[in-house]
Amino acid sequence: MVVTGAAGGMGQAFCRRFGQAGARVGLLDLNLEGAETFAHKLAGEGIDSEPVQCDVTDFESCCKALARVKERFGSVDVVIANAGITHRSSLLETQISVYHKIMNVNYFGAINVTKAALDSLIEGRGQIVVISSIAGFSPLFGRTGYAASKYALHGFFDTARTELAKYGVDVTLVCPGFTATGISTAALDGDGKLTQHPQSTLGSIATPERVADKLFKAASHNQRLLVLSTVGQVTRLLMRISPGLYEKLMARSMRKELQR
Repeated sequence: MVVTGAAGGMGQAFCRRFGQAGARVGLLDLNLEGAETFAHKLAGEGIDSEPVQCDVTDFESCCKALARVKERFGSVDVVIANAGITHRSSLLETQISVYHKIMNVNYFGAINVTKAALDSLIEGRGQIVVISSIAGFSPLFGRTGYAASKYALHGFFDTARTELAKYGVDVTLVCPGFTATGISTAALDGDGKLTQHPQSTLGSIATPERVADKLFKAASHNQRLLVLSTVGQVTRLLMRISPGLYEKLMARSMRKELQR
């Protein structure tokens, strides 16, 4: 299997959870040093892994990374498209280049690694796991680009599921809520620099390990959609029955993070 963004908090939790179940893991990350350090830790836990530098925004980089993993392990039967970035900035203050960057990582990054692995996934009747967000089915104030990238993932991979079903390839979309990872501290501002806006949250903050455990169980049962957290479940319900009410409540809670 391969995990993108493997050196980050969520990626590490996914690699470790699947590795504990016997998976051999390709650790794909732009940060090769981080991936290598993590691979050393996994080896001490009895988990076999291969750290590979990969820029998910570059299809050729993804192809080379997958070739390296297949050379080491023989095949790739699970892909977890986890690499992602976010921003905290209003539409009025966000430069177009920031939207392009977020879409390139969150959306095209997931497509690139999936396409690179597709022949192997079909051969092994494998599984694609895509890390989306509650923002993949509901608005999130101050994150127009992030929400757009997550909405796009659902359109692409829900459709891909219908095409890949005849090959025995399953697709699971995972929508975590706020989780204790580095993505919040690496959020972009409207000018593309790291934001100074503090993060606002809704509900409790999940640990990456809890998300990984829930994901593993969902993937094991070929679950189509996994919505995590009470906030996520309530959000999904409100978006069905009263989207206007949800938008008002969410904006009231979140708009303060963009105030200077």
